Amino acid sequence: MPNKLTFFSSKPYDKTAFQQTNAAYGLELEFFETHLGPHIVNAIDHTDAVCVFVNDKVNAEVIAALAAKQVKVIALRCAGFNNVDLEAAKQQGIKVCRVPAYSPEAVAEHAVAMIMTLNRKTHKAYNRVREQNFSLNGLMGFDLHGKTVGLIGTGNIGKAFAKIMIGFGCRVLAFDLIANKELEALGVEYLPLLEILHQADIVSLHCPLNEQTHHLINAETLSIMKQGVMLINTSRGGLIDTKSVIQALKTGKLGYLGIDVYEQEDKLFFKDLSDTIIQNDLIQRLMGFPNVLVTAHQAFFTAEAMSQIANTTLNNVKTLLEGGNIHPQAALNL
Repeated sequence: MPNKLTFFSSKPYDKTAFQQTNAAYGLELEFFETHLGPHIVNAIDHTDAVCVFVNDKVNAEVIAALAAKQVKVIALRCAGFNNVDLEAAKQQGIKVCRVPAYSPEAVAEHAVAMIMTLNRKTHKAYNRVREQNFSLNGLMGFDLHGKTVGLIGTGNIGKAFAKIMIGFGCRVLAFDLIANKELEALGVEYLPLLEILHQADIVSLHCPLNEQTHHLINAETLSIMKQGVMLINTSRGGLIDTKSVIQALKTGKLGYLGIDVYEQEDKLFFKDLSDTIIQNDLIQRLMGFPNVLVTAHQAFFTAEAMSQIANTTLNNVKTLLEGGNIHPQAALNL
């Protein structure tokens, strides 16, 4: 009998990608659209592994329930793992794995798309022209060439983003715990975080969310930035203190904001709420600013990335269930 893998927070595109890829792995797949949490854990029946996404809450309580049901593997189909209690999983003997890299270009390119949209206001121009308004008033942008870009985090995605911005002719400043020699050879300059925030015309976040980076962008760090700076976040919503960002937008300290993630997104993103009165006042306030662009955690969403996510996840699960070893960067508590 094949090993069983149960998915949570699954959408039709997840089901399509994983079912197509599973032909090479032969696992039994089960899909739930709801997120994983204490409310749903009892629905798990005779499964060997669970597959979760960014907004599933895999805390100690959930992990204990999974262990009681003899679940052996928790597989994240994403790179971030701040939503999983790794120590609790280790204590319960459950292995945790992730997808450390899945087309980093997908996220990097989306960050650049947000920069270009906010700068050249193509979304506004599109709507104007459809209403037969061909005026240019209010659509002025700026040359990216020669601007200073502050890059926070130079992992796979940050590296891909840096290369694109170098291609635009930007000066790229970077902050990370370890400098990337390849990027330094391309002209990227590593500086302390506060110095980057002080110099950058555009700040783009590409770092993980943890205790050290939570609310990295706050009232204090915003005060250091240039007047009218552009801030882009395609990483994790918790990197930004939303209330401080709203205040910075009101004063003009932030001239542009592009976010593909939001610290309270779990009740909003990946859902059609078009007929709903959204109760989250902060996201409503953000969307009311003309210089703010919000996308719903879609930076990863390309055909290439989905294929790689499915392949890596299924390979991780099958290998771990069979007692094998997976890539060290994919193994989180082994």
